[in-house]
Amino acid sequence: MTHIISDDCIVCGSCEVECPEGAIAMGDEHMEIDPEKCTDQAKCVEVCPVDAISKIE
Repeated sequence: MTHIISDDCIVCGSCEVECPEGAIAMGDEHMEIDPEKCTDQAKCVEVCPVDAISKIE
């Protein structure tokens, strides 16, 4: 399983810094998660100030 960042992202960068796998980077309009690198640790979810990150099941 992995996570996805919605359009609610404010591009604060908190998630990118917190990701131990380096799975998060700036996309065209907001931060994006590389599903190949995401190991579902959910540290990004904990630090997102606008709850823009959710789990894909």
